[in-house]
Amino acid sequence: MTRREWKQLVAVLAIVATVLLALRESASSRVEIPVGRSEVVFWHFWGGKDRPVVEEICRRFNHSQQEFFVRPIAMPGNNLDLKFFLSVAGGDPPDLLNQDDPIVADWAHRGALIPLDELAPRAEIESLQQWLFPAAREIGSSGGRMFALCNGLDIRALYYNADILKQHALSPPQTIAELDHAARVIAPPGDRSLTRYGYLPDPRRLWSWGIVFGGEFYDTPTGRVTADSPPVVAALDWMASYSRDYGADRVARFRKGDQALPGAAFPLLEGRYAMLMDGQWRVSEIAAVQEAARQRGEAVPQYGVVPLPAPPDGRENAGWVNGNFFVVPRGAKNPRGAWAFMKFWSGFDGHEDEAARACTAGGWIPASQKVVEQPRFQQYLERYPMFRTFVELAASPNQRPTPAVPGAQFFQDEVIRAAEDAIYRSVPAEQALTAATRRITTRLEAERNAPQ
Repeated sequence: MTRREWKQLVAVLAIVATVLLALRESASSRVEIPVGRSEVVFWHFWGGKDRPVVEEICRRFNHSQQEFFVRPIAMPGNNLDLKFFLSVAGGDPPDLLNQDDPIVADWAHRGALIPLDELAPRAEIESLQQWLFPAAREIGSSGGRMFALCNGLDIRALYYNADILKQHALSPPQTIAELDHAARVIAPPGDRSLTRYGYLPDPRRLWSWGIVFGGEFYDTPTGRVTADSPPVVAALDWMASYSRDYGADRVARFRKGDQALPGAAFPLLEGRYAMLMDGQWRVSEIAAVQEAARQRGEAVPQYGVVPLPAPPDGRENAGWVNGNFFVVPRGAKNPRGAWAFMKFWSGFDGHEDEAARACTAGGWIPASQKVVEQPRFQQYLERYPMFRTFVELAASPNQRPTPAVPGAQFFQDEVIRAAEDAIYRSVPAEQALTAATRRITTRLEAERNAPQ
């Protein structure tokens, strides 16, 4: 056995041990199920400060009715998909699982998921499709059927330090040209001593900028990968223009410095950028920094957020979206209970206030406008006004998730790899994306033809 094969075996055995440990914990931590109720075994990935929020949602559901009893089991860490399939192979899958990776099409293609139209009547699913935001509906769908129910969305927008913009007599950018102008006024490309940049593109964000520039990464009717289409190429070439102006090596080193920040610190709050794309979860961090300054009697730093600026022929209120969603595996012992809990948490079928309560506790964007309209959530928006921008973006049809195809994670990673080549290694944008498109196409064809 080679060293590589030995390492692979050790990794697999470690994962198996993790699953067995989780299953043993699952058995040993069983609480007494109230008489007359059936148990719903629920796997989720939340840990840290979010885990108590999840457990409280389960507690409220259990208290709300007399038919089912949800038992949450935290499964944090990597390789959740392998843990899941090992549980399926072992004949003991959970009844319900919450995920946030682009796995719906993969798992549906393998026959591992129960489609929602087998959990509920067609009329109920049609009502659900109308109830959800377009992006939430798309996240849960594959091949024209729904296999997952989204319970929270993650949206990206452009944060800015209002104090820095004011110092330079700049307004929050509304267009790509305004973003470029502001970035270069704040950090002139010829300055070799920069410790702060106005803006620097992140290779991961090509998924957003490609959509903003008017592109699509996949053509569903034809099944063709279009990651090298002219708008996506234009988006990546624009992103790479910052490396051409500032130097690819300098940009790469500065980005590496972001990763060296303690914990998951927000680089905008650390003063490294005047403008930065990120998600709605940063709103509470900004509010905490402002409150701390207020408590110390210091000047309160001012921040804001705007939708991603678009070029003249691009899309407004656009970007890449992902989110958390529920799936029910084949072999689940209690799919009815799983469906009931899914609806309770997401807010569907009259549970909108419960969903608003969950979203305000976790800082999550609801999957439906009906939840947004709840008084409890409106009060949250009053408390965190910057959050409103993300909620408004969630309703836009121009928010697009990773294409729902088998091999979606590989697809997502390869697009990012192409962006890294263009931004950090000076590979021409079209060349990088053409190569990525070939690799993705080959992989997707293999996935489609693989035995289920």
